Amino acid sequence: MGKNLTKRDEDYSKWYNELVVKADLAENSGVRGCMVIKPYGFAIWEKMQAALDKMFKETGHENAYFPLFIPKSYLSKEASHVEGFAKECAVVTHYRLKNADDGSGIVVDPEAKLEEELIVRPTSETIIWDTYRKWIQSYRDLPLLINQWANVVRWEMRTRLFLRTAEFLWQEGHTAHATEKEAVEEAEQMMHVYADFAENHMAVPVIKGTKTESERFAGAVETYCIEALMQDGKALQAGTSHFLGQNFAKAFDVKFATREGKQEYVWATSWGVSTRLMGALIMTHSDDNGLVLPPKLAPIQVVIVPIYKGLEQLDAISQRVNPLVEELRAKGISVKFDKRDTHKPGFKFNEYELKGVPLRLAIGQRDLDNGTYELARRDTLEKETVAGEEVVGRIEVLLADMQKAIYDKALAYREQHITQVDSYDEFKNVLEEKGGFISAHWDGTAETEERIKEETKATIRCIPIAVEKESGSCMVTGKPSQERVLFAKAY
Repeated sequence: MGKNLTKRDEDYSKWYNELVVKADLAENSGVRGCMVIKPYGFAIWEKMQAALDKMFKETGHENAYFPLFIPKSYLSKEASHVEGFAKECAVVTHYRLKNADDGSGIVVDPEAKLEEELIVRPTSETIIWDTYRKWIQSYRDLPLLINQWANVVRWEMRTRLFLRTAEFLWQEGHTAHATEKEAVEEAEQMMHVYADFAENHMAVPVIKGTKTESERFAGAVETYCIEALMQDGKALQAGTSHFLGQNFAKAFDVKFATREGKQEYVWATSWGVSTRLMGALIMTHSDDNGLVLPPKLAPIQVVIVPIYKGLEQLDAISQRVNPLVEELRAKGISVKFDKRDTHKPGFKFNEYELKGVPLRLAIGQRDLDNGTYELARRDTLEKETVAGEEVVGRIEVLLADMQKAIYDKALAYREQHITQVDSYDEFKNVLEEKGGFISAHWDGTAETEERIKEETKATIRCIPIAVEKESGSCMVTGKPSQERVLFAKAY
């Protein structure tokens, strides 16, 4: 199964597309640009969701749900917001179908036109801030810390499974605060939460930073982001958190009474990550044999494959394996004992290698006689023989080691692919020959940023926040620059 994949160095895009389908993660649907997330892919998303949801609740956030449909007039209330999303919106204009008079099939009933068109949610700021106007009256109602897990629709022309689809799953947090300082701290906190999740659960190293004005979320005063680097040298935005100032509060007239009895507009944030993280997970770790999953997000952490001839031998293996399965599950380790008699062990080995199961235990007659297991780890493909009484401890050690090892490997790749340049010619050369992040000076103007994008297809991924500022000269114009920024071609 895994052996039929296109090699990454032959065609990275084709390798990715094949892997998503062959590993049973997702497939294209009958609706153009939309995907079906299959059970194995959804199981990974559920583990992501559970980990993030726990982190959100630990920082004081609560879950709610808001409508899928947004009245068109709501979007027009915040000018930069509607401008940012206008070209991606799906619009509902009618509420009823009917059989055509000539019997040719079903048509839209022209008598059922909506008084006001409804927008299928591209993001929920407008419907949520219209609701918050009713929820917020006084400083006692603040801060309001709400998250929702939902689907959104952004009408994409060129789609790719997980990375860019017309409909996708995500979470979106929307918070209201009494002061600017509190709102900025919230936006920064959520960026750090996302980075923590990416690095400690996904094993994906990220760079934290802010977006340039032209790359900010529509309607935001500041956008914080985490940027990851894929194996093909392209960047991927893995999460964003936005300080919205008072823009939406003013647009929807959301005021509160202060302790002194004055009426003031609240301060806002919004933040989100989506099923695009699945794409980041695949492209950061996987290899020519298939998926490589971090143990913390693997739906199956350990698979046990029996090698047997006849039911009697299988029964003997099962008697040995069943207590082990119970012991592993009691320790919170997800395990599958694959006793299917419809597939040979070699097929199963290939299948679980393709699906990125971190550890594989094989047991045959010789292992029964010797009281051992053959243990193979997915990331390095190394095998070892382990005594039965030591196998649980060894599994625990290897799962922890794998989680760290694949992070360290991704980090080493990223560090090798951050290149500092001082001239535009050098920039272009590194971009084409090496790829990755390029650290360079920029004069801070949107004109220069757009010129670089048009001429090279590279964008400013972020202005890093964890590095010391270094003044210099813009690589393109020679004008003064206060700090280096990170450029890359990106998904």
